[in-house]
Amino acid sequence: MNGISVSRDGAVLRVVLDRPDKLNAVDTPMLTELSARLAEAAADASVRVVALTGAGRAFCSGGDLTGRNTEGAAEAANQVVRALTTLPKPVIAGVHGPAAGFGCPLALACDLVVAARSAYFQLAFARVGLMPDGGASALLPRAIGRARAARMAMTAEKVSATQAFEWGLVSHVVDDDAYERELASLSASLAEGPTQSYRWTKKALAAATLAELDAVQEIEIEGQRALVATNDFREARAAFRERRRPKFGGT
Repeated sequence: MNGISVSRDGAVLRVVLDRPDKLNAVDTPMLTELSARLAEAAADASVRVVALTGAGRAFCSGGDLTGRNTEGAAEAANQVVRALTTLPKPVIAGVHGPAAGFGCPLALACDLVVAARSAYFQLAFARVGLMPDGGASALLPRAIGRARAARMAMTAEKVSATQAFEWGLVSHVVDDDAYERELASLSASLAEGPTQSYRWTKKALAAATLAELDAVQEIEIEGQRALVATNDFREARAAFRERRRPKFGGT
């Protein structure tokens, strides 16, 4: 349904970004569907844990750059991040392959991140003349510090799962052959835990680390609206379609 599929394993709800042919790139209908599924999980007392994963070779490669079905995508992305950070139950991101562009803050908005060793994290926005969004400008500095966040945002370098763990970007890193087992084990363990304790823990951690999230997201929206009107962004989209390196002119 709009690129999102769900399944149940007891008290664990597994939500899957399900556009493997697009490396789970997100568009507005997909983000809206994801928000709806998260709202359902929040309201369903039988769901005690949510596991968010990606189908195929990626977790999420970011926004769909084809330009179709992307009207309002930035606002929809912010809504997803807020749904994750306010959901009163543990949310685990299971990351294999790339978590790039919006895929990076999408994973970081979850409470725990289980990353396969072959996974990587990348803020690739600068490569297309844009800036991080989805609350990345708040989530990353809190996790890894301003200098490393600026490094990721401005150089668009790939950060391996091992490096991400060392930086404090993710909570777990495991060998690829143990990834599914670790994700299932952690999900089952949390599902048996004290849900009210988790709810209050999430609320306190959010108050301590995400108090500025809404304000930051507003700045990101303002910035993206300005940037999509630039010649640099138009050049980047053309270069993407033509499979070449963009030539930025600074306008």
